[in-house]
Amino acid sequence: MSNVRLAVVYYSAYGTNHTMAEAAAEAAQAAGAEVRLRRVAETAPPEVVQSVAAWHGHAQKTAHIPVAQPADLEWANAFLFSAPTRFGTVASQMRAFIDTLGPIWQQGKLAGKAVSATTSAQNLHGGQESTLLGLYTTFMHWGSVIVPPGFTDPVMFKGLGNPYGASSNMGTPTDEVLDIVRYQTRRLVEVAGKLAG
Repeated sequence: MSNVRLAVVYYSAYGTNHTMAEAAAEAAQAAGAEVRLRRVAETAPPEVVQSVAAWHGHAQKTAHIPVAQPADLEWANAFLFSAPTRFGTVASQMRAFIDTLGPIWQQGKLAGKAVSATTSAQNLHGGQESTLLGLYTTFMHWGSVIVPPGFTDPVMFKGLGNPYGASSNMGTPTDEVLDIVRYQTRRLVEVAGKLAG
């Protein structure tokens, strides 16, 4: 076992980021980390969610996964966030969760902890990189230690790898994308372990 406690926090309307988050959680556990997989609360009106079959179906399918709370980030010494792009920035549901973290941020409970992020968009060049960079700006305010995958492994040159984090087109992530997620997570756990020393 490592000394890493990883909170994998995700938002997913149709399942893409849920699949990526599950792959991250499995990779972290395989690397010896203790993991909490958490979904952020849905903020869209229930009637809107219910009006889209795929959205409603995914919400029902994943209702058993605990909703992320600030206490999960207090518990963790590393974070991995995964959420889709909306108009070049992270989905509002994830942003709403992040906005609840002010009290623990003010107490320094997010500082010095390793963090990384993954995302998706409807199409290639749909805002994935700007979404990840926007999340990393938030993490800089926290004083967290950003751990991007970089071009540090051959897997990063396959699929939709970029140096900021794994990204997928909407739909089921490809094996290449999931390999990048797994590599990115192993790298995060390794760095988090060194920080936790």
